[in-house]
Amino acid sequence: MASYQPLRSALYMPGTNARALEKAAGLEVDCVIMDLEDGVAPDVKADARSQIQTALKTHDYGRRTRIVRLNEIGSAWFEDDARMAVAAASDGILVPKINGPDDLHDISNRLSAIGASKSFQVWLMMETAMAMLNIADIARTAASQDYGFNCFVMGTNDLAKETGAAQTPDRLPMLFWLSSSVTAARAYGLSVLDGVSNNFSDLDRFRAECVHGKELGMDGKTLIHPKQVAVCNETFSPSDEEITWSRKIITAFEEPQNKGQGVISVEGKMVEILHLEIARKTVAIADAIADAT
Repeated sequence: MASYQPLRSALYMPGTNARALEKAAGLEVDCVIMDLEDGVAPDVKADARSQIQTALKTHDYGRRTRIVRLNEIGSAWFEDDARMAVAAASDGILVPKINGPDDLHDISNRLSAIGASKSFQVWLMMETAMAMLNIADIARTAASQDYGFNCFVMGTNDLAKETGAAQTPDRLPMLFWLSSSVTAARAYGLSVLDGVSNNFSDLDRFRAECVHGKELGMDGKTLIHPKQVAVCNETFSPSDEEITWSRKIITAFEEPQNKGQGVISVEGKMVEILHLEIARKTVAIADAIADAT
């Protein structure tokens, strides 16, 4: 199996806060999202861009994925944001307000024009009603682009605002957005991250959201405060029991008498090839997490 990039926890850090950007280099997060959009007022966009550039060039973020959230494509800041993210050698960008496949073609053209490497990652915010209607086409187009369009990030706050849906503890009004995004992402080999939990002091509700996101198939969750990191990492990591069972399945299928078999018995349980695939992914995730700690 290809190497797995842990994305259990992705912490937003405002580009205006130099201390926070420095602190992020020492947090146990899988990804740091340096924000130029929602968390930055229009009159300080340029200053935030400069601070992020300095942080990327100055601080050692180690194994953490470094993503810059740009302003939306049609804004006055998008091109300067993108140029900075590429020049400062970030791992990629997060583009907000995606509506459909045409946005992805536009992003590819703009990245090509500024000389971005083909390995440059592009993450997409799924936060508009139009994006939810076009989610399958967006995922299909993402998989076909030259650049690394490889992750959906749920913008549940914006979706709730645009649709008028309530943000209830059970997240039932959001279920269509979350499930359809996971389904589309998996159909075309993309990762997908759950939206933020707004009350960072309510860790019980946050844990419940993490569990819900994992049950839906999310790879991880976006965060707004460092105190959410430990719960998030714990929830989205395979348990010891899952890892042990997965290794037993892999070992069993490798035994000579089971070579080429589609269904075998492991400790009295019927196990199929699909379970072997799940087991291999579980072990790959566990190994990647172990390597990162």
